[in-house]
Amino acid sequence: MVPVAIKDKIFNVGAVDWNIRDFHGYSTYKGTTYNAYLVMDEKITLFDTVKKPFKSDLLHRIRKITDPRNIDYLVVNHVEMDHSGCIPEIIDAVKPQKVFCSAMGKKALEAHYGSQDWPLEVVQSGQEISLGQRTVRFLETRMLHWPDSMFSYLPQDKLLISSDAFGQHWATSETFDDEVSLSELLRHAAKYYANILLPYSPLVQKLLTSVAEMKLDIDMIAPDHGIIWRSRPDVILDAYDTWSLQKAQRKALVIYDTMWQSTEKMAHAVASGLAEEGVTYKVLSLKRNHRSDILTEVLDSAAVIFGSPTLNNGMLPTMADILCYMKGLRPTGKVGSAFGSYGWSGEAVKDMVRWMEEMKIEIVAPPVRVQYVPDHEALAQAMELGRLVGRAVKERTG
Repeated sequence: MVPVAIKDKIFNVGAVDWNIRDFHGYSTYKGTTYNAYLVMDEKITLFDTVKKPFKSDLLHRIRKITDPRNIDYLVVNHVEMDHSGCIPEIIDAVKPQKVFCSAMGKKALEAHYGSQDWPLEVVQSGQEISLGQRTVRFLETRMLHWPDSMFSYLPQDKLLISSDAFGQHWATSETFDDEVSLSELLRHAAKYYANILLPYSPLVQKLLTSVAEMKLDIDMIAPDHGIIWRSRPDVILDAYDTWSLQKAQRKALVIYDTMWQSTEKMAHAVASGLAEEGVTYKVLSLKRNHRSDILTEVLDSAAVIFGSPTLNNGMLPTMADILCYMKGLRPTGKVGSAFGSYGWSGEAVKDMVRWMEEMKIEIVAPPVRVQYVPDHEALAQAMELGRLVGRAVKERTG
């Protein structure tokens, strides 16, 4: 409950949410943070707020530094409720001279909170304001991942306050990247990207190009969720470049559910075929793996192979769930196929293939359907499916 200095006279005054376990369909099994940043200058400025239940945490941390009524400016980089949920109460407590936001941010604030007598001031991309010893330059980042999103860059501090970009859902007592395991940090960051920003990958590429063209001197990236990148900002910038290009490794996923283990036997046969081709693979049961963790694996996989038995003339609900979720996140450049057992109708494989085709996943091996329990011949067909997908993966990944 104490503010953390991240730069001279700049503090993280946000909140830690240790208990959240679901973020609209995303498994946050290690919680999250809602970071907000207070800059002490001639114009004391607060960048973003926190989720409404954590309003008292935010005000408590601010009071450790200054009376909230001393805050002159509020910058709203993003209007999603985990960052703006307590804005009405904060504005009432602070009574800022100005509330800066993008044009779309103004619309979103009014849509969420009605027409208020707030001192809203719209800023454009590239516009600067003075805080006294510091300036703030704004960079609109529309659809990363809301229409209102923007960054705030403080050139004197080489600090990029990056809203929802470059973040992670991870509750820790540590604040900075050099205080935690880099491999674990990147796993959380990859999960965040795969489940939130993946659909906007072309825009991420444009943003990275714009940042390079603007020649911003950045030595710290402070996102609104998770760990702050103070010693290795280049690592997360490079990772976003790779993820947004959707560069695939020589890796395949076998994603399946089963009723009486027939489809499960086929899944392991498919995996054996992949192994024979020397392709890295993971066999992911939908009963044991959360959709958001599976999508994290999809991020760098070249192939996805789906398996489901038929239930009520269709695929199992768990398979429908992952396919619907994946379609919304729009991964690109994947190959794959489908398999499954059935009793008397067998529509599941056809349904999975249709979903895959709608996602533009290239079917590179004939789908395999087996009635009831797979025998040696049926398992051999499943292995061949794995081999064919494995060969396609090698062709595409070199």
